[in-house]
Amino acid sequence: MKRLNLNFFYKTLKRLIDIILSIIGILLFLPIFIIISIVIKLTSAGRVFYFGKRIGLNGRPFKIIKFRTMFDNSDKGPDTTSRNDYRITFVGRFLRKHKLDELPQLFNILFGDMSFVGPRPELKKYTDLYKDDEKLILTVKPGLTDISSIYFLNLNELIDDKNPDQSFEEKILPKKNLLRVEYVKKQSLLLDLKLILKTMMKLFGFK
Repeated sequence: MKRLNLNFFYKTLKRLIDIILSIIGILLFLPIFIIISIVIKLTSAGRVFYFGKRIGLNGRPFKIIKFRTMFDNSDKGPDTTSRNDYRITFVGRFLRKHKLDELPQLFNILFGDMSFVGPRPELKKYTDLYKDDEKLILTVKPGLTDISSIYFLNLNELIDDKNPDQSFEEKILPKKNLLRVEYVKKQSLLLDLKLILKTMMKLFGFK
C-alpha cells in the first residue's frame, strides 16, 4: 500500500510539474517559436511543423510535434536520418544540432502525451517488436529526455548513410532499449531532476 501511495504521489507530482513547466516554456520560448517558424517558411517550401505518428503510454499512438527540418515529402525515404542525410535542410541541420526542432514537444507535454523525462517515443514498427522487459517502456509516458537520450545525444552522427534504418536497428536500438528499461526501473523525481540537469549541461557543451 505504501509503495502504491508513493507511486501515485510521484506520478501526480510529475504531471503537475509537466503542466507548469510546459506552460512556462511555451510562454518563454514564444519569440523563438515565431523566429524559427518564419525562417523555416522563408528557406524551404512546406509546413512549419512536422507531425509524426509515435507510440506512447500503454501502446497508445499520438502525433509528436517538431519543427520541420527536412524538405517537403521527405517522409517517403528511410525512417531514420543519417549523418549526411540529403533530405535535411540547411536550417534543419542547425535546428537538429541544437535540439531546437524538439521545442514544439512542449505542447505534447502540456496535452499529456509526453513528459519532460521518459523514454523517447518510438515508431510502431519498433514497439511491436518489444519483448520481455522491453514492454516496460510502454508503461510510462514518453519524454523529451531520459538515460538513452543523453547517451545518444548526437544520434544522427552514429547512423550510416548507406542503410540508415538497418544501421539504427542493429547498432543503436538494442542498447537504446536497454537504457530505456533502466530508466523505467529506476524512475523517481530525483532521477528525473538529475536527467534534466545532465541534458541541459550536455546541450550547453558540458560533460
